[in-house]
Amino acid sequence: MSEFNALVVEKDEETGKTSAAVKPLTLADLPEGDVTVAVEYSTVNYKDGLCIGPGGGLVRKYPHVPGIDFAGTVEASSDARYKAGDKVVLTGWRVGEAHWGGYGQKARVKADWLVPLPAGLDTRQAMAVGTAGFTAMLAVMALEDHGIKAGPVLVTGAAGGVGSVATAILANLGYKVAAVTGRPETADYLTSLGATQIVAREELNETVKRPLEGETWGGCIDAVGGDMLARV
Repeated sequence: MSEFNALVVEKDEETGKTSAAVKPLTLADLPEGDVTVAVEYSTVNYKDGLCIGPGGGLVRKYPHVPGIDFAGTVEASSDARYKAGDKVVLTGWRVGEAHWGGYGQKARVKADWLVPLPAGLDTRQAMAVGTAGFTAMLAVMALEDHGIKAGPVLVTGAAGGVGSVATAILANLGYKVAAVTGRPETADYLTSLGATQIVAREELNETVKRPLEGETWGGCIDAVGGDMLARV
């Protein structure tokens, strides 16, 4: 069985320390799945750094191949939805955390996790958009499906990956965007993306004194969660 290269993260059980190196693997080493993909691109993500760093971060089982997404070409499939030669994309599903991810020349995953490469994109462009981009696009689509009102759309964590892309998409679609950030130095950056209002994170962390106030925002894309989302 032919070999291929992958970035393999291993953990020393005695010391608890992790190490990463490019190593040869075979198809027999890959996790179970319906579809085998020849990986062409995978983005570099903060979570992947946590996987490789001291202590292993999000990974619970070693050895491990990080890479939270990938785009490539189907090599083999036991699922009728995909055949050899199909171009596919995978984002999410805890790939790169609980399941081996895209930092290898081949990957094997469940067919349900894959989607066909969107029309108009090649595999490189799909990974340039990346998981943050796809997440932001889906969030904007959900808002439009439910009907965005006249008020500005609030974007929390606006200076981050998902927040930045969501801010730019909303602005390009003609919406007013209120960008929330805890870093005042990012105000110019967010304005350059199209934000029409900068909201300090502290403002949304204040105790709500009048829970029946008038409507403030026409919608919200939240990349933070927790107490801030509850207050919004």
